[in-house]
Amino acid sequence: MSDNPLGDMFGDMFKMLGQQGPDAWFQTATQLALNVARGEDGDPNPQPRERQRLEEFAPLVGRHVDALFGVSSLTDVTAVNRAGLTLAALNQWKPLISPMATSTSKLDLEEVEGGEMMAQLASSLGPLFLGFQMGSVAGHFSERAWSLSALALPREDATRLLVVNNLVAFADEWSLERDEVYVFALSREFVATLVLSQPGTGDALRALLVDAVRESAAAQGDLLQRLQGMMNPENMASFMSNPEALLDEIELPGETDATRAINAAAAVLSAFFDAAAEEITTAVMGPRPSLVEAWRRHRLSDARGEDAAAALFGISNQGPHHELARTFVAEIAEARTLGAFSALLRVDGLPSDAELHDATSWYERVSNSPLA
Repeated sequence: MSDNPLGDMFGDMFKMLGQQGPDAWFQTATQLALNVARGEDGDPNPQPRERQRLEEFAPLVGRHVDALFGVSSLTDVTAVNRAGLTLAALNQWKPLISPMATSTSKLDLEEVEGGEMMAQLASSLGPLFLGFQMGSVAGHFSERAWSLSALALPREDATRLLVVNNLVAFADEWSLERDEVYVFALSREFVATLVLSQPGTGDALRALLVDAVRESAAAQGDLLQRLQGMMNPENMASFMSNPEALLDEIELPGETDATRAINAAAAVLSAFFDAAAEEITTAVMGPRPSLVEAWRRHRLSDARGEDAAAALFGISNQGPHHELARTFVAEIAEARTLGAFSALLRVDGLPSDAELHDATSWYERVSNSPLA
């Protein structure tokens, strides 16, 4: 038995952390995310009749998506609950976040009793707190999100998932027909999946995200530096009972070249997904202005979970760049039809921040590209 009881406690924690392996942070993220996603209602599975209705529309929507892009794609869709979307989000986001888990920081705890051991503990816990952050964000993301298309992030595969219960809640809340919501949600997810799973588009987005994620992490503050203020024996009990408090006040970085670049690309992608979903829904069911307005208001006022998830990647889901993106898409659609956005399937198709303010320059560039 050590003369220092803290030494025994920390020694046990080091041993436990060492046994968890390099992916311990992701395991932490998954456990916390599922706990949040299940919520107070236990996260029930969708009603069979609602799932079947959604699946009935999928082939029809798929044909319209294929016609828009001039391609042939799969039309399968999987109805899931919140936990299902949460797990999918975690697996899609993991490659984008993993580099942050391998970064190292050191704390100055020489003046703290037992500081050497506490510094070792803090360094071991750092990646786990990244897991707390990612898990909390992923769990809240699925509270109201319909699908992964809520974020314009590269996809590791072309799996299409829709949270049917969230669609039903949205339809009921806004007094909309469920069928029209299903068609709109299917259209948006099918278009987003086709674009975001393209190797070229994915590589272009990943390149933009490298700097944006790094700046987002720096703006939010190094988790280990936040730990330093808590690494006193008198604070340990409070810290261990509520570790998620460390994750409060996630902030977006200020405007930089990196954030402007990723925001321009993400905003135009999102605006295009909206426009394509509206066009396909109109073709299938006729004009649905109330649905379009309800979706717009939802994204502005009821999408805090999606906004927090976007912030994790240095992306802002709110702001004037989104109005610019809607104008950008509308101008191209009016002059060239939405088919012009098939350029988004290529590695050079994403608009720059400068092109966000000049849609014509984007169209001329992608039209004259050697890859066109």
